[in-house]
Amino acid sequence: MAALCVAAAFGPAEAREYRYSDAHLHFVDFFQESDGIDKLIEAMDKGRIDHVMISGIPVAKKWHENEPKRPRYYAGDDAPVYWYSATDVVIAAAVKELDEEQRKRFHPFLSGFNPNDKNADAHIRRMLELDPGLWQGLGEVFTRHDDVTALTEGDTPRANNEALARVYHLAAEFDLPVMLHSNITSKRERNPLYLAELEEPLRNHPHTRFIWAHAGTSMEIHRHQEQLDFLLPTVTRLLNDYPNLYIDLSWTMLRPYLLDKDGKPNRDWVALVEKYPERFMIGTDVVGRFDNLASGIRDFVPFLDALPEAVARKVARDNFLDVLPRHGAHPR
Repeated sequence: MAALCVAAAFGPAEAREYRYSDAHLHFVDFFQESDGIDKLIEAMDKGRIDHVMISGIPVAKKWHENEPKRPRYYAGDDAPVYWYSATDVVIAAAVKELDEEQRKRFHPFLSGFNPNDKNADAHIRRMLELDPGLWQGLGEVFTRHDDVTALTEGDTPRANNEALARVYHLAAEFDLPVMLHSNITSKRERNPLYLAELEEPLRNHPHTRFIWAHAGTSMEIHRHQEQLDFLLPTVTRLLNDYPNLYIDLSWTMLRPYLLDKDGKPNRDWVALVEKYPERFMIGTDVVGRFDNLASGIRDFVPFLDALPEAVARKVARDNFLDVLPRHGAHPR
């Protein structure tokens, strides 16, 4: 009888059909290669994805002279990665080849700049002026990022450095959201070791909208620490304190946070999203390959189904559109 009650309670949710926005998608991989825009559109249509945040990868992996075989991923060997501005040229070219109707579905974020360089804001301004109206956000900006941080040539980026402060001012000037990758902690520290690096810009730049990529988590952190007990209370406090903060619930948030090991929704995270229904969005975080795009976005369905339907539809699709520049027309 209890099983029948549970089935009845979840019956209406199971019948929902969602349309999606993918709020975190990289058109290229760490070698700046891609399946291409046609395959991306095909995958979007298959997954009922109406809109995507489309960005490059701000670093490129070096194939070192001493390596006989090209690595398959940035962590494939010890060769470094380096800042790669041409990633934005690739994004712009892909979007510009689309017809007007398809182009409305794509929301390019500019990412190809060095966040340690105080010239970065000048470079971004030039890019914005070269293609007026093309860019709808900045990011994903890499700061604390697992082994990418260790492999990146040059200084370690921090979300609260002076170079990025200049970028945040520019983002507010152009009304652009900033997607920021800033790990909340390291692989070994069971405390919010790097939280101050995120919180300082949230506090100092109240007119800039920040999208926190997968709430500061990563697969590498999970591999070493599994679940961060302090994450939920920390995100709760930040959302209360900073109305300019939005949370990207991309793939590393699915487990062990949004869903348990049996695939059931985490009621505490459901309650938090219900409390802040306009501050969360979902994304796949794919990198240049789109075969799993549709299945990746559908992985969020059990969590969405646990939300009130109106909230679920905001999280699935509309919240991402609402964070984009207010002067732009974003068709629904």
